[in-house]
Amino acid sequence: MLTLEAQGLAHLYVGRRGLLPVDFALRAPGAVAVIGPNGSGKSTLLRLLAGLLRPTAGRSVLTVSGHAVPAAERRTVLGFASPELAFYDELTGLENLTFAAEARRLGEPLATATAALERVGLAARARDRVTALSSGMKQRLRLAFALLAGSPLLLLDEPGSHLDEDGKRVVERVVEEQGRRGLVVIATNEPREWGLAAERIELLGRGLGHPA
Repeated sequence: MLTLEAQGLAHLYVGRRGLLPVDFALRAPGAVAVIGPNGSGKSTLLRLLAGLLRPTAGRSVLTVSGHAVPAAERRTVLGFASPELAFYDELTGLENLTFAAEARRLGEPLATATAALERVGLAARARDRVTALSSGMKQRLRLAFALLAGSPLLLLDEPGSHLDEDGKRVVERVVEEQGRRGLVVIATNEPREWGLAAERIELLGRGLGHPA
């Protein structure tokens, strides 16, 4: 059982607007799309939910198996991917993910990293340095990073960015699989990705709703 709630959750940046207060209650399994104009706070919302940013108002509550998970510990139960996620350029994709798996104390780091790369169709380029990867391949690597631990909650910020048709199908498969066993929240402005979700959170005060 996993639930994710926001109660008046907001974050204002110095000198400019961020995320205006938003309320919602989500329950796994399922997929939810966060939509809204550029600057409405989609990426900010995901960082708040991941515990990477402190709210300036309100709060978010993540509960797993009946236990509330503090913001500082959420990295242990979620996978997160965003365009800002960077890797060590001098290392290969496999080395980057193996290092991340070791840092998270996951069992069999090399095998875990290899399996994540296979899931996103990047196994053939696993031993290429990150500097040799295209923008689309780096995006797949970010998705593999989010999948490393098999977390019950996935937060995906613009997951289809820079991806070709085959890459977009990878995202669709990942969202479908995660939506059956856990919860996935996708921040996106792409109508194709909206269609992957049964619910959506429209920012700027519209709250939780269903696709038309």
